[in-house]
Amino acid sequence: MKSASFIFDRRLYELLQEEGRTKFTTRELRDAYAKSLVGMNFRIADVRRYVYEQIRRLLRMGWVVLDKDRRVRGQVYHLQPIPAHLQLELIDKGFESSLKTIEVPEQEPSKTELQAFPVKSSANTDQQLETLHKEIRLDFLSSMGEAERFKLLLDEMPHLRDRVEGDYLEARDRSSRLLGHLRAIEKTLKTLAATQ
Repeated sequence: MKSASFIFDRRLYELLQEEGRTKFTTRELRDAYAKSLVGMNFRIADVRRYVYEQIRRLLRMGWVVLDKDRRVRGQVYHLQPIPAHLQLELIDKGFESSLKTIEVPEQEPSKTELQAFPVKSSANTDQQLETLHKEIRLDFLSSMGEAERFKLLLDEMPHLRDRVEGDYLEARDRSSRLLGHLRAIEKTLKTLAATQ
């Protein structure tokens, strides 16, 4: 299998390497991660969202698997050995960076204010957006492939419908959401390029 670069949060990686962390829930990992954010103001909902998204990425890569008992709340995950095809690239301040990309100003500027002060793009912003674009594109392709495979399985083995249709619908919805994220970033990059 072709090796793939996998950008991952160093703090989360260290938490996953702790003894006894072979199985965990989103809540357990979120609480442990929140404790590691010393001296930082944050909303626990943002930490949960961030940690949950990282767990989903680990699932897609096969580094983590779902427990055989599926639950709506308190789902248990099992850590697997790191997949051989992954080239792990650890980053610092992953959570803080994720907040910067989703922060919304308290007051929206009017159209005249936007025209008076054109967006000034910095190389750092462009680089952040390009990295985000690559990451979301990979997630999107992975999710789309997952949905396609589930669809094929349902067509070829209809007797599995009760067991895997939920997974298929989830993968399809995830693909749609990721496509929306991808389009938003592409439009932002075009806007920045046009105002430079």
